[in-house]
Amino acid sequence: MSEQVITYLKENREGLLEKLSTFLSIPSVSTDSKHKTDVVHAGEFILQYLKEIGFHSVELQETNGHPIVYGEWLGATNAPTVLFYGHYDVQPADPFDLWETDPFTPVIRNERIFARGASDDKGQVFMQLAVFEAFMKTEGKLPVNVKVCIEGEEEIGSKHLYEVLKEKQQQYEADFAVISDSGMVEKGQPTILYGLKGFTGLEVTVTGPKRDLHSGIYGGAAKNPIMALSHMISSLKNENEQVTVDGFYDDIEALSDDERRLMNEAPGENYVNTIGITETTPEIGYTAKEHTMARPTLEINGMYGGYQGEGSKTIIPSTCTAKITCRLVPGQDPNRIQSLIATHLEQVAPKGVSVNVTKVPLSARAYKMDPHHPLLQKAANSLQKGFGKEAVFVRLGGSIPVVEMIDQLFDIPVVLLGFGTPEDNLHSPNESFPLESYDKGMEVLVHYWNEVKEYKR
Repeated sequence: MSEQVITYLKENREGLLEKLSTFLSIPSVSTDSKHKTDVVHAGEFILQYLKEIGFHSVELQETNGHPIVYGEWLGATNAPTVLFYGHYDVQPADPFDLWETDPFTPVIRNERIFARGASDDKGQVFMQLAVFEAFMKTEGKLPVNVKVCIEGEEEIGSKHLYEVLKEKQQQYEADFAVISDSGMVEKGQPTILYGLKGFTGLEVTVTGPKRDLHSGIYGGAAKNPIMALSHMISSLKNENEQVTVDGFYDDIEALSDDERRLMNEAPGENYVNTIGITETTPEIGYTAKEHTMARPTLEINGMYGGYQGEGSKTIIPSTCTAKITCRLVPGQDPNRIQSLIATHLEQVAPKGVSVNVTKVPLSARAYKMDPHHPLLQKAANSLQKGFGKEAVFVRLGGSIPVVEMIDQLFDIPVVLLGFGTPEDNLHSPNESFPLESYDKGMEVLVHYWNEVKEYKR
């Protein structure tokens, strides 16, 4: 059954790539109001494609921001219903002068397609739709029932997605969800992503005198806010990369020997080549892989205050600020972690300054599936068929808030089936997607939809 679908994809490869190029040429930058019409245009492209494929009840669902594309095909008897999620909006292409070619004029070179959104997420969304087309053109039906949710605000935090999913919960109900908005540990290495970290953050501002002061006249009398904040920040971690905030590690699950084996069997990144560091510094007792994938982190993303110009300016600054974010693991509540860190900072603040902590509103809980879950094992089988290589199992240090939304609202498994590579330059100039991932990835999807057609919750 799969062979004729794959043959269709191969025989129509050029036409499908041209259609993908048309999709990629739409500058659907969701954060920039001047591209509002372009974002809607990209949504309409998806809308029309779903209609051409043969999906029913296809509609643009309006929000207070950019619309969500919904469509369904429910003609598979005795088969599960899958909710496929993706997004059609993209990051800004700036700085344009660092692009080798125009970011919205797709080109193929070195066996990659270059354009903004090629990997994140237009290319991967298109792969799923092309596979649905191939099934309908060859077999006249899909192996499973499919509901499609493709939004236009992922790159700006999915601002309105939750309220739509909650309002239309019955319409979106499914047996499991699939998201193709992730990647592989390296090009050509099929990867099962079975867990994501959660996210939370804070901003702390320390204020001393009511204005900047002459450091000679007032040094020794007025507390320096930058010095105070530096001591406060340094108290958040020890030399073993352990967070020292009381209660930070409460309730988290231990990392099992089985998971450690899976993580450490996966190919590792060459940090010297990719980011220019010569030594990793994971939490004591854990490898760098284990820490990045499955242990919580606390990072200072920026500190600013005082004089920033050329030369010197001998002052005691009036105020300074630090931005803090944490990546969380299962068992950690983002709101509780925010409160614990805020309390810690307030308690360690020295005399002579005032402290104001603002909690970042965007948070997400961690998500993890059992790596032995049948939906993931079927994905591993399909990946091996498509790439001719056994899949590795990893967790990701990043966060995808929509996964928590789906998990919370529908209580269904969320399968992360992505084909990007570390060289794709996500959110950077010269974003691209390898044609190997494009071609083999679609074969994987053909096998996967056939593999899961008898899945029961």
